[in-house]
Parts: sequence; C-alpha cells; structure tokens
Amino acid sequence: MNDFFSTIRKHQEQNLPFVIYSKPNSSGIFAILQQDDTLYKVSDYSEKGFIFASFDEKQLILIPEKQSKIISAEQTAVHFDFNEIDDVNFDPTAKAQYEALVEKGIQAINNEEFKKVVLSRSETVDLTDFDFIITFKRLIHLYPSTFTYCFSHPEIGFWMGATPEQLLKASENVFETTALAGTQKANSEAEISWQQKEKDEQQYVTDFIIKRLREVASSVNVTKPYSIKAGSIWHIKTDISGVLNDNSTLEEVIETLHPTPAVCGLPKKKAKAFIIENENYDRTFYTGFLGELNSSFAHKAVSSDLFVNLRSMQIKDNKAILYMGCGITKESIPEKEWEESVNKSMTMKRVLNVKKNSNC
Repeated sequence: MNDFFSTIRKHQEQNLPFVIYSKPNSSGIFAILQQDDTLYKVSDYSEKGFIFASFDEKQLILIPEKQSKIISAEQTAVHFDFNEIDDVNFDPTAKAQYEALVEKGIQAINNEEFKKVVLSRSETVDLTDFDFIITFKRLIHLYPSTFTYCFSHPEIGFWMGATPEQLLKASENVFETTALAGTQKANSEAEISWQQKEKDEQQYVTDFIIKRLREVASSVNVTKPYSIKAGSIWHIKTDISGVLNDNSTLEEVIETLHPTPAVCGLPKKKAKAFIIENENYDRTFYTGFLGELNSSFAHKAVSSDLFVNLRSMQIKDNKAILYMGCGITKESIPEKEWEESVNKSMTMKRVLNVKKNSNC
C-alpha cells in the first residue's frame, strides 16, 4: 500500500497527469499514471481510459489507457479522528446572494419557465499543510459508499471528490444508471422521513431519465425509490437498468443523460440557460462527469463506469474551492436551500479539518 502511494507521489512531483479512484463499496484503489504531459481529449467516446468532463461538455479530458501506467492496491485500515465542524461562521454576503439566486429561480418556476432548476455556489477555504494522499485516504475512510477520486493535470488543475451519483454503467448493450435527488442531514433517528417537495423532486429526475432512455433502449427497468446515506447526508435513490438498442452508441446515451435533472433541471435546455445566465461563476468540472471509459481495470473488460462530479473541490494556490448545489422547485424556501448547501459543503470540509491521524 505504501509503495502504491509513494509511486503516485513521485509521479505527481514530476507534474504529470494522473487519477486515483475507488469505486463505491469497494476495497480496491486504482491509479492511472499518464507517462507524458499531453492534454488528450475524447472526440467520439470510442477512446479507452479515464474521462474527466466539464458540466458544459466543452472539455472532455482523457487520461488514455495506452499512454499510462496502471497500478492498483487494496485498502488498509486507517483511523482518523475528525473535529466536529462549526458551520455558524458563514459569510452573510454569500448567504444573501445565494438566497436571492434561489428566489429568482422560484420566480422563474412560478412563471412556468421550467419545473425545476439546480442552483449552485462555490466557497473558498484556506489550506495549511495540505497533502493530497492523506486527504484521499480520508475521503475513502469517511465515504466508502461513494466514488472517491483525485484527478490532476497540469493544464486542467487538481480536483478531488466523493460523489454518490452514478451517471452510467454500460457493458456492451446492458446499462445501469440512477435517479438521485432530495437531501436531508442525517440525525440520530433510525427512520428517515421525506417531505413532498423532496419526493416530487426525485420523481422529476426519475421520470426524465426513463423518458429519455426509452429513446435509445429496447427495455428499461425501474426500482421503487429508497433512502441512501452518503456520509452525513441522506438522498432518495431509484435504480434504473435495461438494454440499449443495437444501433445506440455510448455517445448517444451519455448525451441523453447528461446533465441530469439532479444537477441541471427540467426542462434541461431552459434550466441550463438559466444556470449559465444567473449563477455568476463557471462550474467547469463540477456537475460534469468522470470515470472509466471503455476500460474496466478491475475486471479487464470493455465497459464504462461513469459518475456525476458532485461533492467535489478544486485545489488551487493553497486553497480549496468547494462546490455545492440544491434542487429548486416551487416549494423551495431560500433559507432552507442555503442550509442544505451548507450541509453539502461539510462533505469536503470534514476531510480538510482533521484533529489527528494515525497509521497513515
């Protein structure tokens, strides 16, 4: 395990592109170490390697399988003691701006411009003694049921995250995806209770995905919604699977799904236009997607395993830029949406705020 991470550290010191990742509920960790500093891109989704795509799909970055060294390791037990984070020291200006943005989104929904829109914000946190390997270990330790990753490219930047949402898993013509929406902070109660607003939001996402997939699939199967915990946050999730049409391509399926209503809204084009016009910052790779493209290093099979880039942060100039968004419907309350965004920011803040660690 130590050899695995020391190899990655030496690679990073040469300023070469790489990605480390661990899949949900898996003990395996993979690293793809690109052997040159070229900026490779995906052109038609026939490429093999690891894709890192922006929200607007204008940047489809590839760490190619052929130009990379691929190594793997099994997780070992690591113990961390985490501080409880006090979230009362927020920026009142940021709060006012976000609540005004949400209010504008609600007004647009009431004007019947769209049914739902996902509005996001960013927050910058100063870093001291940041170590990407220790931080990656913390991510895995805290969020074992998510897709955890660390991505670096000298021309793109340094990103880390722990996302609970799968965009697409596809092997030949069989596919799996999920509809994920609704957010609730975990408490001590065993039973989780959802309000109608959250149930409606999740149903919007599910209905959209099913409708769009039926355009490219010969069969679509859907489970009943159920609650799932990702770290300290609960979501409502529906599993969707099926068989693609013989003439459907991976590119068509990805374009059908991305961006999902869970990160954009409904209808997609109108919600996306509102986001670009009103959020007042560039999401870049936040709410884009990432993962294995036509490569499965665990099973040596030609398959794709892609995830939505949620619960993520960019590391830049000794700072962490955190990203979080909330689904806005006509029942939304701006102050509650702000609180939800604060809860989501804790996902990354927890790994940056450690009291002590051992056995690293």
